[in-house]
Amino acid sequence: MKHSLTTLVMILFVSLLAAAPSWSEGTSLDDLVKRDGLFYKKFTEVPFTGEIDEGLSRGYLKNGKLKGPYVSYYLDGQLKNKGDYKNGKPEGTWVFYHDNGQLKNKGAYKNGKPEGTWVAYHDNGQLKNKGAYKNGKQEGTWVAYHDNGQLSSKGDWKNGKQEGTWVAYWNNGTVNNAFTGTYKNGEKISD
Repeated sequence: MKHSLTTLVMILFVSLLAAAPSWSEGTSLDDLVKRDGLFYKKFTEVPFTGEIDEGLSRGYLKNGKLKGPYVSYYLDGQLKNKGDYKNGKPEGTWVFYHDNGQLKNKGAYKNGKPEGTWVAYHDNGQLKNKGAYKNGKQEGTWVAYHDNGQLSSKGDWKNGKQEGTWVAYWNNGTVNNAFTGTYKNGEKISD
């Protein structure tokens, strides 16, 4: 009787394991394959759902696509980036850091494309550039700076191409004539 009770408990335990969801915590991307834009557990035909943990990056896959919070780190444990995924694409505010901990970039995504104001910084903390995106393309006035704080360039973008008057400077503050001028549809048309 004792022996059969132990056997019955083991059978129930194995049955419960077999009925568990097909995902496991902390699956590595090495355990997955990507086909047609979706992640699958190796040797299966069902898109993977579950947590991924690469040690340096963590997130969640639902039906083979990244979904929800995502975070990654440099080898020394310093935060590298964090944000959210929706339907396999970055969505909402994302923040990126240099390996020294300084803020690198900050902005938002919409349907996987940069949207709205983005700001970037050099690894010494100085502002690198600031401008906006529309439908994933640079739009409107952008200003860029050298790592010493000197103005690098200023001009407008239209549908991802330089447009109108642009002025560019060397890091010592003198005008860089090679890039200063008037642009149309991304091409320099005059000095």
